[in-house]
Amino acid sequence: MARLESVEQSFTQFIEDYTDDNGVFKYDQRISELAVKGEKSFIIDFTDLYSFDMDLAQLIMDDPEGNTSIFTTVVRSKLRTRDPIYAESLKRINIRYRNLPAETQLRKLGSDNIGRLVMIHGIIVRASSITPLVTRATFMCPVCGELNHVEQSGQTLQRPQKCLACDNRKNFELVPKESVFLDQQLVTIQERPEDLPPGQLPRSIIVELKDDLVDVARPGDRITLTGFIRIIPRYGRGGELRTFDLQVDASFCEVSGRESELLELSAEDEAEILEIARDPFVHQKLLKSIAPSIYGNDYIKEAVLYLLLGGVGKDLEDVKIRGDINVLLVGDPGTAKSQMLNFAAKVAPRGLMTTGRGSTAAGLTAAVVKEGGTGNFVLEAGALVLADKGVCCIDEMDKMREEDRGAIHPAMEQQIVPIAKGGIVATLNSRCSILAAANPTLGRYNPYQTIAQNITLPVTLLSRFDIIFILRDTPDSTVDGEIAGHILGLHRDLTSSLAPMDLQLMRKYISYAKRVKPRLTDEVIERFQSFYVQMRNASVEGGEASAVSITARQLESLVRLAEARARAHLREEITIEDAEGVLNLMQKSLEQVGIDVTTGQIDIDILYTGKPRSLQNQLQKVLQVIGEMERVSGSVKESDLYEALGTDYGINRSEGARLVSVLMKDGTIYMPRPGYYRRTD
Repeated sequence: MARLESVEQSFTQFIEDYTDDNGVFKYDQRISELAVKGEKSFIIDFTDLYSFDMDLAQLIMDDPEGNTSIFTTVVRSKLRTRDPIYAESLKRINIRYRNLPAETQLRKLGSDNIGRLVMIHGIIVRASSITPLVTRATFMCPVCGELNHVEQSGQTLQRPQKCLACDNRKNFELVPKESVFLDQQLVTIQERPEDLPPGQLPRSIIVELKDDLVDVARPGDRITLTGFIRIIPRYGRGGELRTFDLQVDASFCEVSGRESELLELSAEDEAEILEIARDPFVHQKLLKSIAPSIYGNDYIKEAVLYLLLGGVGKDLEDVKIRGDINVLLVGDPGTAKSQMLNFAAKVAPRGLMTTGRGSTAAGLTAAVVKEGGTGNFVLEAGALVLADKGVCCIDEMDKMREEDRGAIHPAMEQQIVPIAKGGIVATLNSRCSILAAANPTLGRYNPYQTIAQNITLPVTLLSRFDIIFILRDTPDSTVDGEIAGHILGLHRDLTSSLAPMDLQLMRKYISYAKRVKPRLTDEVIERFQSFYVQMRNASVEGGEASAVSITARQLESLVRLAEARARAHLREEITIEDAEGVLNLMQKSLEQVGIDVTTGQIDIDILYTGKPRSLQNQLQKVLQVIGEMERVSGSVKESDLYEALGTDYGINRSEGARLVSVLMKDGTIYMPRPGYYRRTD
């Protein structure tokens, strides 16, 4: 339609005449709702404005700040006719714009965008505390007591040039009660990991949130932001510089829905995904699409597939059960652990990759840092918080510092990151799956030692992984020939893809599958129950000294894995086939990491205490002998101890010496003088 002469008339006509698909006067109704809901922001959908009056929309895009005051006057006058009392009580009405026709990439923001309205997507990495910002300052004259009102704009407080009553020009005092303030908060938003070009540092920009926009989002949240670009001057020794910093003055801020934001799927995509799911061999097709460049490792690829799909989280009244699956890969160098992690980070709808040595506790969880200039403490989100509702891949986990590893514990089980630093006490969400890789301490995995002896990770961390796999590089002429052929074939045929589904289709399939919420059926419950009871009974039958083969934590892991397997088929119910598949996978994992190397039994204590039950029983015998001999003679002589162990329990001298060295290393016993032992009190 032809644009009217006045901007005010055009805007008034838009409010009065725009109707939605149902014939409702949308914005006329919104003005009436302001008083009912007690809101002070009038939100305009730009798509509506574009369809009604393109010229007016373009005018707002080019100069949003200049036109806002005109629109505020129109909205206030209309509100005054509906509810005069509420209209007078409002100190200010905010005009907010959302759903711009085009998004501007964060790294593309530049001098062309200054003063213009833009829409950007990003992730909040830092948030300051809320501070009051004065918009209309009232000053009292120290000579005559007259109140002088000054409208504020810019970065610095503007004082009166002279008193309106007595021409005084100095020592004006701000009167807070008569001044008008609004809340202000500064947040830093950064490019989303999936938007980042390879090898580039992520760009970030400071955003100023005002009034009812403060605290709508916190570090780690992904937001869609509409606002106009302002410039902030830089200062050097000689005064104001020619270069400026860009800042966004936010008009509207929307936190992206965690579930719906996974990936936008078209009707064609959904039809293709459902067609794939009808294939009876869809499970094999998905497995072959997981890291196709890596030969073999089928069980590990299966675990990674389930990790990407995830289980279903449950929020009960008293407890929250996580649905995310954590997987640890331990293995010799050159077994493609890092490649597997890289693939998972790429294919996950939201994936982050980090390394152990390069990650501090603050870099993984959250940091409290001092803000430049003000000295206030602000919160910065780390990798586990930024990967919320996604996958966080941690390579070289064994190289992490001890204090940094401790930060991961609450994130893995409770899926929260508690922060208490610099006067900030907060809890951030970290609902992500963790895929970690670690190398054995001595370079290669020693099959004659437990997993806790092979890697330097604490047992408290090991027990939080649903599945642990060991990759061993053992020479085998047949397998080695196949691996060599596979690798050399890759180098020759660089263009040919081995995967039945490409990376983009895999991402879409996983994103769609995450919407499915599979349920346990009675026969699956019965199968898991019988497996759990059978494994526990095997422990009881061996007497008190026998190994505990499984705990409730592994049972919960089985449920999560079964839900993920059902999601792979887009099934609403978990079938007995899913149950048998994940039992087989769990058995494989337990056979690798939970085997007591001396007895050959599956022993879950290796993951929970670092020592198999058989070793714990032997150590208990040594402690018992030392305790009995201490009561008689005080300190226990070495030769007498070995003699008593041989007589009472048939433990020979070399075995006894090994057990004593374990107790010495743990600090359970000590040597008060050479050749004598005592228990630590």
